[in-house]
Amino acid sequence: MIDLTGVKHHPAIEEIVTVLCNKTQNTDRGFFRTATAYFLAKMAATMRASVITKDRGEVPVNLYVMNLATSGFGKGHSVFLLENEFLGAFKRRFMEHSFELLADKKLWDIANDWAIRSGKSQQEEYDRVVREFQKQGPYPFTFDSGTVPAIKQLRQKLLMADVGAVNLQIDEIGSNLVNSTEILTLYLELFDQGMTKQKLVKNTQDNQRGEDYDGKTPTNMMLFGTPSKLLDGSSTEDAFYSMLETGYARRCLFGYGQHQHNAFENMTPEQIWADLIKQDNVTAINTWAMRFHDLADPAMFKWKMDMEDEVGIQLLTYKIECEKAAIKLADHEEIKKAELMHRYFKVLKLSGALAFVDKSPEVEMDHLMSAILLVEESGTAFQKILNREKPYVKLAKYMAAVKSEQTHADLLEALPFYKPGVSARNEMMSLATAWGYKNHIIIKKSFVDGIEIYEGETIEETDLNGLILSYSDHWAYNYTPELAPFDHLHVLTQLAGHHWANHHFDNEHRSEENAQKPFNMIVIDVDGTISLAAAHELMKEYKFMTYTTKRHTDAENRFRMIFPMNYTLKLDSEEYKAFMNAFLAWLPFDTDPSSNQRAKKWETFDGGSYHYNLEGDLIDILPFIPKTSRNESYQNQTKELQSLDNLERWFAQQMVTGNRNNSMIRFALALVDSGFSLPDVNQKIDDFNKKLSDPLSEEEISMTIKKTVAKQYQPVSHS
Repeated sequence: MIDLTGVKHHPAIEEIVTVLCNKTQNTDRGFFRTATAYFLAKMAATMRASVITKDRGEVPVNLYVMNLATSGFGKGHSVFLLENEFLGAFKRRFMEHSFELLADKKLWDIANDWAIRSGKSQQEEYDRVVREFQKQGPYPFTFDSGTVPAIKQLRQKLLMADVGAVNLQIDEIGSNLVNSTEILTLYLELFDQGMTKQKLVKNTQDNQRGEDYDGKTPTNMMLFGTPSKLLDGSSTEDAFYSMLETGYARRCLFGYGQHQHNAFENMTPEQIWADLIKQDNVTAINTWAMRFHDLADPAMFKWKMDMEDEVGIQLLTYKIECEKAAIKLADHEEIKKAELMHRYFKVLKLSGALAFVDKSPEVEMDHLMSAILLVEESGTAFQKILNREKPYVKLAKYMAAVKSEQTHADLLEALPFYKPGVSARNEMMSLATAWGYKNHIIIKKSFVDGIEIYEGETIEETDLNGLILSYSDHWAYNYTPELAPFDHLHVLTQLAGHHWANHHFDNEHRSEENAQKPFNMIVIDVDGTISLAAAHELMKEYKFMTYTTKRHTDAENRFRMIFPMNYTLKLDSEEYKAFMNAFLAWLPFDTDPSSNQRAKKWETFDGGSYHYNLEGDLIDILPFIPKTSRNESYQNQTKELQSLDNLERWFAQQMVTGNRNNSMIRFALALVDSGFSLPDVNQKIDDFNKKLSDPLSEEEISMTIKKTVAKQYQPVSHS
C-alpha cells in the first residue's frame, strides 16, 4: 500500500474531532472522523461541488457513511454538535438565502425554455413552473425516513432547483434497517452520479405526470447505531450483509467506536472537566461555523475542482495497490474484495469534500493523501464489522457469563439471535460447545424431568506453578491451602508424617461438605496392578510425578501417580465422582477407585523414591467432564470397547489414529514389563488381535510383533 508515514488528517476533521472527543468524554477519534467527513461532504454536495478528472470526467462530491458504536459512546451527542453547532450557520444561510436565490434563477431558465416552445410569455410560464415547483413540497435539508415515491418527488424538486442534495440520516440503524430496505435500494443507484431511472406511472386526470428534468441530485447518507442491534445474529444481520453484498461495502465509509477509549480510562475527573469547559472548544466551534457559513455563499455554487496529473497518478497508484491486495483474497471473501477495490472512488469523493472546505480550485496532493488516510482507517473499521462475533460465539460467552442453569425457553427470551426451531437451536448449541472447547468455555447439558438444562463455565488453563493442594499433620484438621509448583511436589510427598489432598477446604477442615470446587491435578493410587517402570512407559506422553508408598516392594509395586491437568475445573461432589470414574476407566491399568472422592487424602512418605516426567503434555481432561457433549462422545466410544480390559482398550484407542503395528508392539512390551512369561504374552497378543474390528494379519503378528517380544527374553551375551 501507499506509504502514509507523516500523512495527517485534514485540519477541519482533526480540530472538529478534538472538540467532539472533549464534549463526549470519549477519545476514540476514528468514529468521529468518519462522522465529520460525512458532514463536510454534505455541505459540498448541497452546493453541488464536483471534481473534474481527466479520466472519469465530472464526479459529484458526496459520501455514504456507516458508523457503529456501543450505547453510551456519544453517537447522538456528536451528531447533534456537528449539525447544530458546526453546520448550523451553513444550513441557515443556505436554506434562508442561497437555496431560494439559486433555485429562482434556475426556475426562470426553465420558464424561458418553456416560453420558447409554447409561445407564451416568460411570466406566464414562470408562474406555471413555480406552481409545479411548490407542488413538490418544501425542501427538507435532512430526513431520517421516507418512501421511494417521496424521495423521487424530492429529486424532482431538486432537479428543477438545480441545487441542494438528498441527505438521509438514520439513527438506530439496527432497529430501522429492515423498514428502510426500499430507500436503501434506491440509494445504491444514486451514489455514483446522483442519477436514477424514472418509474413510469399511468397518467390520469387526477394524477398527471410532470415534466422530466435532466440533471443530477447528489445524495449523502449516514447510518449509525449500536453494533448489537445491527449484528443481532438474526434477520437484521442477514439484511445488513445482503446490503453489503449488493453494493454498500464499496460505497460506504465505515466507523467503529469502541468503549475502551473512554476518557475515564486514562484521565482524572478534573482533566475531563477541564476538557468539557475549555475555551478552545468554543473557539474551534465559532471558527469552523463561520468558515462553513461562507461555504453557503452563492459564489461557491457548483464549485469545480480540477485534479492535476500528479494527483491523478497518485490516486491511480492507490487504486492499483488496492486491486493487487484484493486479488490475494480468497474467492469467498467477495465483500472484502468489493470494499477494497473501490476505496479509490471513496478517496476521490472525500478529497473533493476536503478541497471544497478549503475553497481550493484544485484537489491538491495533501487533500488526496488525507483522504487516503481516512479511507484506510475506514477499511480497518470495516474489518472489525465483518469480524463480528458469530451467534454461536455470543451464545457460548453468554452461557459462561450468566452463571446459572438455562433452559431453551430462558435462552430464547434472553437472546434475540437464539433460534426457536429444534434443529436450528441444537445446531447453534453444538457450535457454541465446539467453539467453547477451543476458548476455555465448557457447556454442560443435563435433563430434569425430560427438560434439557444447560450450564456454562469459563475454565482457566492450569498454571504449573500453582497446583491446588492442602496439607496437615492431622488426618482431618488444619489443612493449610497452598498453590505449589509442579516440580517441587516432592518436597511435600517426601515429608514424614503428613497428609495432603488435591483440594482446599473451608475452615481448613477436610470433609466432603467443606471441599472447595476448584482443582487442577489428578492423584491416583496404584496398588500392585502394574510395575512402576511399566506405568512410566505407558504414560510417558504426559507430565506426571510418581512417588512410592511405605508398602511398596520390588515384588509388588505400590505408588501414587500425580497428573497436572490442562485446565482448572470446578466440580461438585457428584460431578467430581463421575469425572474421576471416567478418567480411571481411561487409564491402561487398574487403580484404587476411592480416588473419586473430593475429600480423599494421601499420606506422605519420607522413606520412598520419586520420579518426574517433565517432558510430556498435560492431560487433556475435557473428554472426562460430565454432562458435556465431548464426554458423551467419549462414553459412546468406550462402549464399543467394553469387551477389552484396560490395557487392551488403551492401545485399541491409539490404533484408531496411530501406527497399528507400532501400537501392538507397545502393547506387547507393556505385558513384558508387567512380568508375564513369553507364552502368556504371545497368547494375550493373539487374544487382543482377535478382538480388534480390523485385526493385523497372522503373518504380521508372527514376523514383527512376536519376533520383537521374543528378543526381550533372550539371555544377554557376556562375551
